Amino acid sequence: MAHETHAKTLPASLGAPAFVDGWKSRALMVGVVFSVIAAGLAFADGSIEHVLRAWVLGLMMTFGLSVGGLALLMVQYCSGGKWGLLLRRPLEAMSRTLPLVFVYWVVVALELKRLYLWAQVSDVSAALKSGFINEIQAHAIEFKRPMLNPGTFVWVSLLCFAIWAFYTWRLNALGLQRDSDSPSRTPYWIKKLENISGPGIVVYSLTMTAAAIYWVMSMDPTWYSSVYGLLFLVGQGYMVLAFSIIVSIGLSKAEPFRTVLRQTEQHDLGKFMFAFVMLNIYLAFGQFLIIWSGNLPEEIPWYLDRIRGHWGVIITLDFMFHWLIPFTLLLSRDIKRNKKRLVRVCQWMIFAKAFDLFWLIEPNYKDAARNLHFSWGILEYAAVPVAMTSFWVAYFCMQLKTRPVVQTNDPHVAEILEPEHVHA
Repeated sequence: MAHETHAKTLPASLGAPAFVDGWKSRALMVGVVFSVIAAGLAFADGSIEHVLRAWVLGLMMTFGLSVGGLALLMVQYCSGGKWGLLLRRPLEAMSRTLPLVFVYWVVVALELKRLYLWAQVSDVSAALKSGFINEIQAHAIEFKRPMLNPGTFVWVSLLCFAIWAFYTWRLNALGLQRDSDSPSRTPYWIKKLENISGPGIVVYSLTMTAAAIYWVMSMDPTWYSSVYGLLFLVGQGYMVLAFSIIVSIGLSKAEPFRTVLRQTEQHDLGKFMFAFVMLNIYLAFGQFLIIWSGNLPEEIPWYLDRIRGHWGVIITLDFMFHWLIPFTLLLSRDIKRNKKRLVRVCQWMIFAKAFDLFWLIEPNYKDAARNLHFSWGILEYAAVPVAMTSFWVAYFCMQLKTRPVVQTNDPHVAEILEPEHVHA
């Protein structure tokens, strides 16, 4: 058995490596290319309906990364641990992309009548008589009208954005103040950030649930689920952790992350991600099992819309992509300790989350419910979200460059600089 005897030290420069600018340039290029593709597909389809539906998918992806990053940052402040030293600055940068997410949301707010059935119906009785909606939809829209109306949609969404913006500003500002303060005051900062983040996690859970209900769930006004917000909450953790690991491993190609990202911590992050994979499928399958066993006529149509008419192929692939494949791969200790392979698993998980959102969004519309069919428009679900996410990644890279990527005033710095034992 041989041991490393020399402790590592942090490099003089703790800023993001120069190649992060290359990430930004490539992301912008991909965004422009897929924007052109999306425009071409809209022209071939002769409609922008699928562009807007796919826009919601892109919104939920970037929203999940931005606000989900803020949430995981607050979880880290409450839980502590070495993983925070690795992910804190990437998570902060993710949270600071909220302005771009807001711009994406404005498009949805301006196109409510194209996206939401309840926004298209001003007179329920007239819409019912004309056959535009059925009796079940008419009852749901009438009953939920105090909640499902354009004014409430906009004001609730704006309130949520204001709350997320406040926590983003507060936690990012305190993070910099903590770095500039004396190391002897680290316990003070730990307690202060924990006191802010604890209630913040509760507030995030409530506001994120409201956003998920308004932006996605209300596409079908007849649908309700008590676990819907929790599904999105766990899904955000699933995706944010995958993206954070990709960024951390990418940064480890150069200093300072080459020094701080040890194989031990990389393995731990892989196990953390595995836990989200398990929790994600537990909630999704639990909802399905309860509704299947209850077999209530007001609940099962939502699943029938997503199973019949060849949608059964999509839900089967969703199960494989979203759970079976990452679960199987992350069981391997070797994969979690291999940088290249772990990055591939993380990339797959982000794709799987987008695929799952497609299954959630598209069947809400009459032309797609129980009718999976090919059209040029359906390809927008690939082009539009890729373009939107690429522009988001470029903005994220800009934010990542604005401050040191390693927080020096952290109690785990000395520990993470300790040499790893090498067994021979």
